[in-house]
Formats: sequence, structure tokens, C-alpha cells
Amino acid sequence: MYQKQDRWTPAQAWEKMKGWCAWQERCQHDVMDKLRGAGLTANEADIIIARLIEENYLNEERFAIQFAGGHFRLKKWGKTKIAYALRQKKISEYCIKKALADIPDEDHDAVLRKLAMAKWEAVKAGTPAQRWAKTKTYLLQKGFSSAEVGRVLPWLQRGAPTDDAE
Repeated sequence: MYQKQDRWTPAQAWEKMKGWCAWQERCQHDVMDKLRGAGLTANEADIIIARLIEENYLNEERFAIQFAGGHFRLKKWGKTKIAYALRQKKISEYCIKKALADIPDEDHDAVLRKLAMAKWEAVKAGTPAQRWAKTKTYLLQKGFSSAEVGRVLPWLQRGAPTDDAE
């Protein structure tokens, strides 16, 4: 949540939100939080959000695609975690599906294999079962589905090829 600020007038809020939304993609949920934190009523905030959408400063679909792509590329999150984070921001299922479809399956699988291999190599101590469990837990926390993790772990135990051999 945002810190409580001095009360903005609707005109000040419009100018500030226009610049804030132009600088980086935002979602309606974040804009509403910011406006309410600035002391605007729900009605005033709704009017500003409607105008931001009308003038194309605010677009949930565009936000979802940027959010999903950025979190996948930079944080190496899986589709499950990305979808969960977008739901937390009150993004529609349509926009979530569209954003996840924008992530190529080949890239998603390649990131999963790379993360799995790195974690598998990093876990040195313990039995093979403990190594398996730690790798599985890590991949699930990164947002990959249990079915995807279930496909990649046997590949690791068989001795996955290194990057040089691929």
C-alpha cells in the first residue's frame, strides 16, 4: 500500500496520474490505491481512472502483457506465479490468459530447465531424495506447475546434458 499523502484536488490527481501512467504501465488497482492514499473519494478516483482509460494512459491488457513479460524475463517466474500476481492486482482472466500466451512455451521450458539444472547443481549435500525435494520446492516457488516440474526432474536425474552438449 501507499503512504498517506496530502490531499490532492481532482485536477492535481489527474496531472500526477497522467504522468505516472505515462512513465510506466500501471493497473487500475494500483492507480486506485494511489488515488485513495492521496485522499480522493472513490467517486473522484473512478472518474480519473475512467479518463485515464479513455485517453489510453491506462490499459489493463497492456499492463498484464508487460508485467508477465518482465517478471518472466527478469525474475524468471513461471506462468503460475505470474498469473497469481496478476490476480492479486485484480486483472481480468482474459488479460491474464492473453499475457501468459505472449510468453513462448519454448522459452518457458528453457528457463525451467536452466533453473532446474542450476538448483540441482547448487544442492550438493544430502541424499538424492533430499536434492530432488529441494529442487522441486524451488521450482514450485518460482511459479512452475507441478506437472512441468514433474517432467523436468527425471530429466535431471538421468544426467541432463550441459549447455555445451546441447
